Amino acid sequence: MATDYTKIEWQVMMPTFRDVNYDIRNFGAIAGGFHLNTEAINKAVQICSGEGGGKVIVSSGIWLTGPITLHSNVNLHLESGATILFSSNMDEYPLIVSSFEGLKAVRCQSPIDAENLENAAITGEGTFDGAGAAWRPVKKYKMTESKWNNLVSSGGVVDEEQEIWWPTDKAMQGLQKVPQLQQSGSLILEDYQVVKDFLRPNMVSLRKCKNILIDGPTFQNSPAWCLHPWICENVTIRNLTVRNPWYSQNGDGLDVESCKNVVVDNCIFDVGDDAICIKSGKDEEGRKLGKPAQNIMIKNCTVYSGHGGFVIGSEMSGGVKEVTIKDCTFFGTDTGLRFKSKRGRGGTVENVAIDSINMIGIKKEAIVFHMFYEQGDSKVLESAPFSEQTPVFQKISISNVNCIEAETAILLRGLPEKPLEQLSFENIFIKSTFGIDCSYLNHSTFTNIKVVVNKGERVTINNCVGIRGL
Repeated sequence: MATDYTKIEWQVMMPTFRDVNYDIRNFGAIAGGFHLNTEAINKAVQICSGEGGGKVIVSSGIWLTGPITLHSNVNLHLESGATILFSSNMDEYPLIVSSFEGLKAVRCQSPIDAENLENAAITGEGTFDGAGAAWRPVKKYKMTESKWNNLVSSGGVVDEEQEIWWPTDKAMQGLQKVPQLQQSGSLILEDYQVVKDFLRPNMVSLRKCKNILIDGPTFQNSPAWCLHPWICENVTIRNLTVRNPWYSQNGDGLDVESCKNVVVDNCIFDVGDDAICIKSGKDEEGRKLGKPAQNIMIKNCTVYSGHGGFVIGSEMSGGVKEVTIKDCTFFGTDTGLRFKSKRGRGGTVENVAIDSINMIGIKKEAIVFHMFYEQGDSKVLESAPFSEQTPVFQKISISNVNCIEAETAILLRGLPEKPLEQLSFENIFIKSTFGIDCSYLNHSTFTNIKVVVNKGERVTINNCVGIRGL
């Protein structure tokens, strides 16, 4: 039996609400998709919260709006047939200080935005549409020729290399300007105004919130990541459908970052980047913040498209621990189970248990640990001392995995100064083109492993110590 490194001794607290309804129509909201309802919807949310909380009702219809700010003790509820269509007018989304890709950052306000609230929910059977096409750049190689020509002729601008389409010139200029501002340490909103269109928001941004429930709706077409709880506690996410176009830049489904006590259950993901991802900050800033992602249960989820079905990293500098994922299925994702980091991140990922995962048609690796993310494998030849900047991945159990068709069965790439350690693989069946490739992996076990390959060696081992079962 594979080692279960996690101990589920925690319980997620659920929000509760007064049995009082606040219909957005009573605050001036008009359906149809033409009238902007930002003021009416936010007024309903504010009054509901101010009077002690309850349910803000969005009935069937198309409701056009700018960003919605969620408040404590409010359940934003979309009835069947209701669609919240967020405005594609970027001027509706002011700049704020938020978080993105593991760092504190200036971004446009998210379509659904919340900070420091307690006891809130987003529920129902309706749909949130983030109007992401108005924000996202598109890479030519991801388009057919006819689709690319249609996109270019629709407006926007194309870069000098004729490889990336941008919705506005301001967005394109941000590719160079924003990293310079970030390197300077500036969080002054006015500094970023000239490249505001580049600062795509995550669709749902929940920062430092407690006792959160997201249950039922469809979230689609996000400008960047779709769902992003950051430094939150007691989060339940269930029965969702999360959709982004397969070509969407930064089109992640769910990024759980530096959160404690999280359950993700019975969700469907069909997205353009990592589907279900665990993060905890980036590099020195993430290490100083020191907020690990911990006590996380993910179960009964299905992924149809994504760079990774389940992912930890690459921003994991605050650490990740006590994570369980089980009973999930991935169809046609780029990778299946994906662990990624690199020198400079630091942080420790440990006590992770993965069980009962089924995969079909994985384009690259069914299981991959790669400590040279966004770097060539030649970097492994460079000497580096062990330090606080060295990522550590250890005490991870993967069992009962079935994968039919992958390019590579298992790829394990540790660091010379800190190999992957105490990994356990049990009851693994994979049919793939290439087999198991291990380097810088120590003191790990493989039990009942069956890998059927079409090319090359079934197992390749380099610079490993204490490997049992291969």
